[in-house]
Amino acid sequence: MGNLRRAAAVEVLPRVPGQWFHDRLEFRKGATQEFAMAERDPLTGALAHGDWPLAERLLMRAAHKGKPPAAVLYNLGRVMMEQGKWGPARTWLRRALARDKGHAKAWFELGRVELELGDLDAAGAAFGRVLGLTPGDSDARINLGRIVLRLGRYEELRAVLQPLAGRDVEVDGMLYRAAAELRLPEAEALRRDLWRRDGRGERAAALRALTRASKGCLPLDL
Repeated sequence: MGNLRRAAAVEVLPRVPGQWFHDRLEFRKGATQEFAMAERDPLTGALAHGDWPLAERLLMRAAHKGKPPAAVLYNLGRVMMEQGKWGPARTWLRRALARDKGHAKAWFELGRVELELGDLDAAGAAFGRVLGLTPGDSDARINLGRIVLRLGRYEELRAVLQPLAGRDVEVDGMLYRAAAELRLPEAEALRRDLWRRDGRGERAAALRALTRASKGCLPLDL
């Protein structure tokens, strides 16, 4: 099965709720004038109330009219995701990206879909494309970090997460694990820094990072 193994164990950061509203606006701007005039209110209502089957029907109608913009295809993919239809979601997101390869949000959601479908490599590639387009996207950076950690690609993990060093105990824990697995001299300093964390939940998270590193070590002052 290769890297299809245990993909469900990787949790990713979803977009914030407000992002979906922005994407609805993107759809309405990208739709044909005829469709926007005829269907604007039903679609807006369906999205606002979470009526995904109705939203799917309306978006599907738009997707089959001429050459729909990437925004229509993207939003159809998102509606499929809301319904747990991961195969169709992948199809429509890929079609959106075929129309617009620079659609960073579509790459991000495709990464989430690929994880649901069990393909770690494809998910990592999708989040990598997000970073190529928007290097400051910390959600995509952390998601990619989690994936490459699961795959044991420690050099890549360091490169991906180094820009976020010091952000929180999860990021620093992953950086420690990479340094420990690679037997780098900075692993000891990273370990000490982790163990000094005493915020709410931080000590438990630090302990998890320290115990999961196969070549790390634990302090004796537990």
